[in-house]
Amino acid sequence: MPDHTPIAFVASKTEEAQAALADLRKRYAEAPIEQAQVIVALGGDGFMLRTLHRHLALDKPVFGMKLGTVGFLMNQFHADNLIDRIGRAQPTALKPLVMEAVSESGTTSSSLAFNEVSLLRQTKQAAHIRVAINGATKIEELMCDGVLVCTSAGSTAYNLSAHGPILPLGADVLAMTPISPFRPRRWRGAILRAGSEVKFDILDHYKRPVSATADSNEVRDVVEVLIRESREKTVTLLFDPEHNLEDRILNEQFAS
Repeated sequence: MPDHTPIAFVASKTEEAQAALADLRKRYAEAPIEQAQVIVALGGDGFMLRTLHRHLALDKPVFGMKLGTVGFLMNQFHADNLIDRIGRAQPTALKPLVMEAVSESGTTSSSLAFNEVSLLRQTKQAAHIRVAINGATKIEELMCDGVLVCTSAGSTAYNLSAHGPILPLGADVLAMTPISPFRPRRWRGAILRAGSEVKFDILDHYKRPVSATADSNEVRDVVEVLIRESREKTVTLLFDPEHNLEDRILNEQFAS
């Protein structure tokens, strides 16, 4: 990538990220984000997700550098040779999930999730949820604290904490994982084709209210949630060849 390639920098509000931002702006020419060819994001995974959501319409690749607590979607931070690193970086295309949530009031909210869509009980009462795949009911009544559907990139996040499977990048599948399930006792989740449509119906939603969250966008008191992989939207993340996302996901499957 030539030295004059337009770059735009974005950074989280932490002191460390802001200091790195000031240093990089002294070292490299910066373009307005609408004119840049690459967005360089400084922070952790949470900030990366916010960057992807905020600038999705610009359709620009994002090269992240870790300056936060968790950096699974980020490269290591080095201020030197940034242009060369971006030029050698390997692109990884991610398709987000589309969540359409209907609330008790009858309103429908649509959101995107690059990691996962999660449903969680709002009170001390366990959630009762009917689960359907492609129009066919698979579980009449799932009694649980919640349930989530995640992408391959998101399978090492909340999904892994809920004892869900790690999905290889590019496997064209999604994971559905229950959160503290009580009934059915032996059900521990499912791996679905990426083109599947998932529907969750909230049973007894007045007594057992449930919220639905797409990444960080929450809708409370939902009665129905539809989830599918986006057919229109994609984002491109850039990774150093020696530390690409596919290898990281593979390595996570062997971590002790």
